Amino acid sequence: MQVGSVQKAAFYVFLGMLCISINDLIVKQFSTNYPLHQIIFIRSAIAMLLTLFLVKIEGGVKILKTKQIKLHALRAISIFFCNMIFFSAIATLSLATATALFFAAPIFITLLSIPLLGEKVGIRRLLAVIFGFFGVFIMMKPNTWSGSDIHPFIYFLPVIAAMLYAFMQIMTRKLSKSSKPSALAFYIQVTFMSLSLIFGLIFGDGKLADLSSNTSIQFIFRGWLIPKGNELPYFLILGFLAAGVGYFMSKAYSTAAAASVAPFEYVLLPLSIFWGWTFFGDIPDLYIFIGIIFVVGSGLYVSVSYTHLRAHETLRYLVCR
Repeated sequence: MQVGSVQKAAFYVFLGMLCISINDLIVKQFSTNYPLHQIIFIRSAIAMLLTLFLVKIEGGVKILKTKQIKLHALRAISIFFCNMIFFSAIATLSLATATALFFAAPIFITLLSIPLLGEKVGIRRLLAVIFGFFGVFIMMKPNTWSGSDIHPFIYFLPVIAAMLYAFMQIMTRKLSKSSKPSALAFYIQVTFMSLSLIFGLIFGDGKLADLSSNTSIQFIFRGWLIPKGNELPYFLILGFLAAGVGYFMSKAYSTAAAASVAPFEYVLLPLSIFWGWTFFGDIPDLYIFIGIIFVVGSGLYVSVSYTHLRAHETLRYLVCR
């Protein structure tokens, strides 16, 4: 693995995480009025226009041709439900809490890279993974569930989303060998538009939203609304951000190995804490900070050990020659 490739991937990840953090902020702001599937549909429709522009730059319509349409569909469906589940979580949880729990994703990426990519993960990195999951358990604060207004299952939503996200990024790594980043982003936006429209047609009347007082459930099943004029620019921004995330993260995971790229996503944590504190007055409690130490420590160890392993394998190959 070349150092330059990892640095480029890290830069793309930073841009992707910046887009994600602002996207999450706007979605949380909208969660009290608009239904989630409407937000995703409008966002993806705008992002599609930008994605098509990127497709044109990277080679035109011909780059959309693929013999792996099933893998593209599986990847896109995974990230769609990842978004739905995570965004429903931030309607109830603070940005910092939901994001910190979501950072089980690099741990899942490490585990999934074994059967799906054939990457080597030794016993020490597996122990680091267990260490990381212990951090996730701490952040869920199970000792507070009995007296909390938040249903315990809400804490599992970001973790479930993390599993789907990890699977999506592994698929990105596999598909990037034959598809351009803009093509990968294109299939995601098509799927987002299609599935969110289906959700809208089924649940868009908002009748199911009245069945529960849970903010996450209401966010999913709320009825469609005509966007207010002063809020239209924010939908436009969401579209730009969605296009940026799809492109930058596809670019990152096609530039370097999954296990090397994933830990750089931790830059999203301070960004989410900053936005949550600035706009909602949310300050992470001690559970979250302790859990972050466990999860980030686990991810960084996995990253460093992976880099050393690849360097050792490269040196051994050169010596054997």
